[in-house]
Formats: sequence, structure tokens, C-alpha cells
Amino acid sequence: MAAGLTTLAENRVQEAAAKARLVEGAAWHLVGPLQSNKIRRAVATFSMIETVESASQAERLDRIAGELSRFDRYPVLLQVNVDRDPVKAGFSTDELERSVDAVLACRHLDVRGLMTVGRLVPDPAEARPTFVALRVLSERLRSTAPGLGPELSMGMTDDFQVAIEEGATIVRIGRALFGERDHRHSDGQSNGHPH
Repeated sequence: MAAGLTTLAENRVQEAAAKARLVEGAAWHLVGPLQSNKIRRAVATFSMIETVESASQAERLDRIAGELSRFDRYPVLLQVNVDRDPVKAGFSTDELERSVDAVLACRHLDVRGLMTVGRLVPDPAEARPTFVALRVLSERLRSTAPGLGPELSMGMTDDFQVAIEEGATIVRIGRALFGERDHRHSDGQSNGHPH
């Protein structure tokens, strides 16, 4: 915060709820999966959710944001699985093209743009096709759906420079700033999930 990095992010709703009280003045984004039973708490905790992954989730979020939101319209990004990777969440490109108008019709959501997770590859340049695909998709959708914002959240610690070259407006560089996440359960066992 002292260095001017006032937008922070967290992968987990419960962790952010605890941290947000300790970091006055920060804007918090959810960059991890949003479970249905945590939507209400997420809207109360975060100033943006970057991981809206389906039209049905957007509709649930719209309803809850209308009840709770401290914003006129709650800011979100739509997560897109442009690589069709079976282990990644998000709209497929085709699904988003079919659903974008319905999502943009959500009265209580401000759809500021798109988000994707790059390929986990040894050479950051190999992630470039993912970032290019998201940028091209964003440009194409915005030409027919002008309510979609221009934000592109893509790129993490290992590949953010490549993502910026391809148009990223938001990068997620937590590991570069804070180090590796501790993946241990309360019993001291590792859960093995990457950050």
C-alpha cells in the first residue's frame, strides 16, 4: 500500500474477508473460483470479482449484488477458458459468444472486461497465444456488444510481461510480491494445489 499498490487480490473469499479488515484503503479483487454458497460474502468483501465463469453464475451474482451492493452496478470480469483446457474454469469462447448479451443484460453488474489464466509452460512466450486469443475475442465481442468493458486481466508472475505486450490491463503478480503460498492444511499436510 505504501508503494502505491492499492488493488490487492485473493483466491479465497474467507482469507480476503480476514485480510481486508487489516489493510485499510485497499480495493480487493477475487481472482479465485467463486462458489455459489459464497457469492453473498464475496460481494460484501470484494470491490470486483474477476472470475465470473457462466451465465447462470452471473445471474445469481446479479440478484445478490442488487440486494447488497454498495455500487450502482457491481464490477465483474468474465473468465474465459480460451485454451479449452479441461482443468481450467471459465466460459468457452463459443459459450461466451452465445451468452454475452444475457450477461450484459444483468442490471446490477458492470461487466468491465475479460479474464483468463495463461498456459502453465516453462517459457513465458509460449503463453502468448492464450493472451492474443483473449484480446482478439474482446475486440470482436465489443464490436457487437458495446456494454462489454475493455479490461483484460491476464498474466501472472511468470508471464505478465508477455501478457502486457498483448494488451493486459490487469496482471496478477502475487507470487512475485509475496512469495509462494503456503499450501498446508491446519494439520500441517500439503494440499498440493498450485497458487
